[in-house]
Amino acid sequence: MTDLAVPMIDERALSKLRWRCRRGLLENDLLIERFFARKGEQVSVTEAEGLTALMDLADNDLLDLLLRRKEPSGEIDTAAVREVLNELRT
Repeated sequence: MTDLAVPMIDERALSKLRWRCRRGLLENDLLIERFFARKGEQVSVTEAEGLTALMDLADNDLLDLLLRRKEPSGEIDTAAVREVLNELRT
């Protein structure tokens, strides 16, 4: 297995992303905060892209994805979204 450097977002981008991830439903907030607690300051560019795409969803649609009631479809069905969704679900 090769050790490829995964680009991480910087501190300012992380702060903006955390602010962007604040949600109206407590359930969403809890799952997202758990993700950030596990990742600490190490959020990759790909994860940030996936989170940003998920934050464009309505709270109830996001909750359906997080609780596996639905799977991503359409333009939200990208590798970045699936990667971060898998992290958020565990």
